[in-house]
Amino acid sequence: MKPFKFKQFTIEQDRCAMKIGTDGVLLGAWAPIHDTVNSILDIGTGTGIIALMAAQRSNAEIIDALEIDTEAYEQAVNNFEASPWGDRLFCYHASFQEFFEEIEDRYELLISNPPFYAEDYKTSDTQRDVARFQDALPLEHLFIGASKLLSQQGKLAIILPFKEEEKSVGLAKQLNLYPEKITRVKGNATSAVKRSLLLFGFDKAKFQIDELIIENSRHDYTQDYMNLTQDFYLKM
Repeated sequence: MKPFKFKQFTIEQDRCAMKIGTDGVLLGAWAPIHDTVNSILDIGTGTGIIALMAAQRSNAEIIDALEIDTEAYEQAVNNFEASPWGDRLFCYHASFQEFFEEIEDRYELLISNPPFYAEDYKTSDTQRDVARFQDALPLEHLFIGASKLLSQQGKLAIILPFKEEEKSVGLAKQLNLYPEKITRVKGNATSAVKRSLLLFGFDKAKFQIDELIIENSRHDYTQDYMNLTQDFYLKM
């Protein structure tokens, strides 16, 4: 498995069940990171891609990550140390449930590309199943933990299958977290909406919904997608 090279850092991914994919890069580029954000937590970091993107995009002094799988955790640590921002990146080896019950710190931004295959179907690859299926981190637990770990002005940014959007908004509302922005992602102009990028916070207000189309045709990327990801992908 070859390393994945971005413009400012390289990701080794041979020990991770979930390899670099469009979802993680989309979320890492889309999540709003304002100049005032000083503490970020990447939940279920895998290779470390989203935490590394946050480090490139911000001056946040604290960029923590969390990974339950031992192999992925060790690889994320190595990727952090090899990056230009190793002094700001730290990875915890724990489940999110353990973490939010024990940690008293508050974060200004939580980012998560959670496992979202709720189907009963499992494979013989336990490591990949943990990374892909909701058993290890149900959506309910994600919102419960977020409600405990976020500062009062803090935000939670996640990516989910579009079919989970309505459910996630309902779950968040039960914990006084409300959508602030939703971007629905389509592969091309004529395809169905595939993913939802969601930003939640504690303030209840009118929220913005927009759309992102990735390609005009195969490998012909839209200007919106290129604008979003060009700081990262080598060939954008």
